[in-house]
Amino acid sequence: MDKILEGLVSSSHPLPLKRVIVRRVVESAETPLSQAQCRAMFALSTRLVLQGPDPFQRQVGRQVLEAYGRYHRAEFEAFFNRGLVLGLLQRGYGELSNRDPAILDYIQAGLRLIMSCPSVLELFELLQVEALRLVCERPAPPLCARLCQLLGDFPQCLPRGRKLSLAFCQQLVRSIAHFQSQGSREAELRLYVSQVTQVSGLLRSVWKAEPDTLLPSLQELFAVISAADTSFEPSVALASLVQHIPLQMITVLIRSLTTDPNVKDASMTQALCRMIDWLSWPLAQHVETWVIALLKGLAAVQKFTILIDVTLLKIELIVPHVVSLVHSFKRDGLPSSTAFLMQLTELIHCMMYHYSGFPELYEPILEAVKDMPKPTEEKIKLILSQSAWTSQSSSLPSCLSRLPGKSETGKTGLINLGNTCYMNSVIQALFMATDFRRHVLSLNLNGCNSLMRKLQHLFAFLAHTQREAYAPRIFFEASRPPWFTPRSQQDCSEYLRFLLDRLHEEERTLKALSSAKTSESIMNEESQTQEADQKAQVFAEAPCMGSEERTLIEKMFGGKLKTTICCLNCKSMSQKEEAFTDLSLAFCPPTSLENIGPKCVERSEVKDDYMVQTNTLATSPAGETPLNNLEVNGGCDTIMNEGNTKYFSTEPNSENTANSELNKVQDNRDMSQKLVGKNTLSVTDLLNYFLAPEILSGDNKYYCEKCASLQNAEKTMQIIEEPEYLILTLLRFSYDPKCHVRRKILDNVSLPLVLELPVKTATSPLAVVSGGWSVGVEISDIGENLAKKLKPSGADEVTCPQLVPYMLSSVVVHSGVSSESGHYYSYARNVTGSGPSGLCHQSTALSLVSPQDKLLTEEGPCTVVENDLDTEMPREWFLFNDSRVTFTSFQSVQKITSRFPKDTAYVLFYKKQNSTCGFNTNSANGLWVNGDPPLQKDLMDAITKDNKLYLQEQELSARTQALQAASASCSFRPNGFDDNDPPGSCGPTGGGGGGGFSTVGRLVF
Repeated sequence: MDKILEGLVSSSHPLPLKRVIVRRVVESAETPLSQAQCRAMFALSTRLVLQGPDPFQRQVGRQVLEAYGRYHRAEFEAFFNRGLVLGLLQRGYGELSNRDPAILDYIQAGLRLIMSCPSVLELFELLQVEALRLVCERPAPPLCARLCQLLGDFPQCLPRGRKLSLAFCQQLVRSIAHFQSQGSREAELRLYVSQVTQVSGLLRSVWKAEPDTLLPSLQELFAVISAADTSFEPSVALASLVQHIPLQMITVLIRSLTTDPNVKDASMTQALCRMIDWLSWPLAQHVETWVIALLKGLAAVQKFTILIDVTLLKIELIVPHVVSLVHSFKRDGLPSSTAFLMQLTELIHCMMYHYSGFPELYEPILEAVKDMPKPTEEKIKLILSQSAWTSQSSSLPSCLSRLPGKSETGKTGLINLGNTCYMNSVIQALFMATDFRRHVLSLNLNGCNSLMRKLQHLFAFLAHTQREAYAPRIFFEASRPPWFTPRSQQDCSEYLRFLLDRLHEEERTLKALSSAKTSESIMNEESQTQEADQKAQVFAEAPCMGSEERTLIEKMFGGKLKTTICCLNCKSMSQKEEAFTDLSLAFCPPTSLENIGPKCVERSEVKDDYMVQTNTLATSPAGETPLNNLEVNGGCDTIMNEGNTKYFSTEPNSENTANSELNKVQDNRDMSQKLVGKNTLSVTDLLNYFLAPEILSGDNKYYCEKCASLQNAEKTMQIIEEPEYLILTLLRFSYDPKCHVRRKILDNVSLPLVLELPVKTATSPLAVVSGGWSVGVEISDIGENLAKKLKPSGADEVTCPQLVPYMLSSVVVHSGVSSESGHYYSYARNVTGSGPSGLCHQSTALSLVSPQDKLLTEEGPCTVVENDLDTEMPREWFLFNDSRVTFTSFQSVQKITSRFPKDTAYVLFYKKQNSTCGFNTNSANGLWVNGDPPLQKDLMDAITKDNKLYLQEQELSARTQALQAASASCSFRPNGFDDNDPPGSCGPTGGGGGGGFSTVGRLVF
């Protein structure tokens, strides 16, 4: 009979005919057969079930096996023995793997046929051991689901005894953690979800039958999701287990978790983040209940650092859904929906206040709730004060983007290495300074381990890597000022000055060494000059205007400032020229917004209580000397207070007197700030205030050597040489002696797209006194008319300044309410030296006046150009927020403070337009014009190697990405957002937080 059946199923007869004959064969099972005939039929049907090439043969095998096994049970019991089952589970059947679900299908069918036979008990014992072994081998979802189905139908096969049963449950939890979907189509996803449900259902049955296994299983679950192993990401399928945990256990479990001293904060943060990811599971039930309970439990034990970190890591996952939620409630129109929407709007504004620094995420939300009442700042503070989530975090996880490849901008982000947003924002601004970037990339630095070499390496990767975000670890360690504590708050302007100073001094040192070695080799043997010549060429690959002795930093960012002090009695003058790489602009009081004339300054270190800094000096701890030799004061003694330069005499009582007056300075500054806030300042206003003359009188009289006495004098500053890139730092931080913190001036400052810098190139025929001058400082009480106007001394130069047009290139934004808190990000765009045709090159249409006579105005032809430029060149602005890079617009840059009051422009980069400095370089690497130069071979090789490594990483994480794509296809998880990173932000306070203006001890990172 077996031969007939085998020939039939493999014949070419019509399928209906074969089915008729098969029916006859199945009916003949009732007839008596010999043991050999039965065994032959069982062997044939087994082969058809397990190795049948088509569904018809496999169906025939199952029908024949069931029919002959039912009528010949004793023979089938002998055939379906321990050896057969063990061989199938450990070795498979022929070419069929032992991990094929068909094996378990066959075993389950065989168990049904011998349930009443004594030998089945032996098979149950065997399957108890084999089931545990299979689970420990991390079976794929199809096999694991099939095994659980078998164990569900035959619970006698479940491992027995508390130890084995507990091990089985824990290993099954581990197996679920390894589950991943094998496809992204709806049918495949539905099958995957059903397989996971099958497995979790078996665990529920075991927990009900043996309650002692529940708590250890949950402990195993927490161990899986709290692990910090970055090479393994637990499956979201673990969410299927939550629905089977009795809700009555919430209180006990949460208290146990939150109070267990063995559970570290990092583990809890990781676990909570992954539980939030579980919300994307299609059949997730009670997950939100457990997440909320855990959040409240952590708040109850004051573990606010965890809550802050989780918020920052998952804010980009949750926020995009807010807009659709708002629209949904608006469409409802029900009173309950409106009431909820009002409450939601309050929470949204609290979130944006507490976690500022995400403008690209918040703008759509602001648009959605613009019709809803906005809570006052006092109410926001009150709401936030009801939660203690304002504690500082000393250690923050990196908000690292994991998206496959660059964003649509084509730009590369910088990974936050732990409170390093101050560096990231500055580096992106320098990178977007096109001419500077091209010069750095064109340098021949082979064999040189300088900081410039590391910057070139970083720029090359930002330009050519395939990664979405690059980790600048090597450059950070090399460029971090020695007094900067790692992973702590820092000032981006201080870092920028230190970086430019280091690059400048390093180049000068290398040139000096190269020159010395070259001279020595010439005196000895000509053959010994090769190494010195190579070093001499290190920084000589970027020709520009001026002397070749100027460093690249001087060529790109260096300008000159002339300070003149004129005695109003004898008209003698003292002049001094100083180099600068940035200008620090103080906030002018409201009276100075009118026609700017000479200011009466009774204290030399302040201009109406707003400090002014005009140097590149980097602040350093007590006992350290300033590193930058380009300081404004030259031979004068200086002290630094919050980034502002003070001039003082060497008299013993000068410093003590200055300290005693700080409270009065602060009170006057606060009053001036309120007045200034009524009118929007512009960068032009601050620049005019910076260049306006000062009258040194009263206790601040100038000691005139010619008069040999203290005299009233006029102090003026003029820019006599403009830089290619003008860096402006807005002095927003002032010291509050009462609270011992640096407070922030939150005034909005309008940023002109085009700025005209007054530069005086003519030399006045005045006597120049060599060396420094002596300034006696005896500080007295401050009068109310600190900025009163006096008539000019008559010592004005006869020439008018030339207005040099500059185009806004980059803006570094500080988000926060004090220097000890917040976050840095930057706006930037590509600006070259030539600029658009007709770009505000209409100086003839503007009155050429000196700052002493009239304010430079933003109104006029340039205003039209700003709007036209932004309209004509869409998507030219970029927002760099650590690892996130997105398109933005100049309108967003202009409105940033009006929309987000704590986000204010801090450092500005302007590029000189219509520059005569040609940057086309015919380097050793080839000719390059209007584009980045070709990279040197070692740089290109390093980038190519890293790009290959990145592709390998992508391939290794393909399974994880498939699961994420599957979840996204099911519309259960948002697509296109960082999983961290934050990604974009890097700090728990994000700009001050619930403490508002009174918050102390915040972080800037």
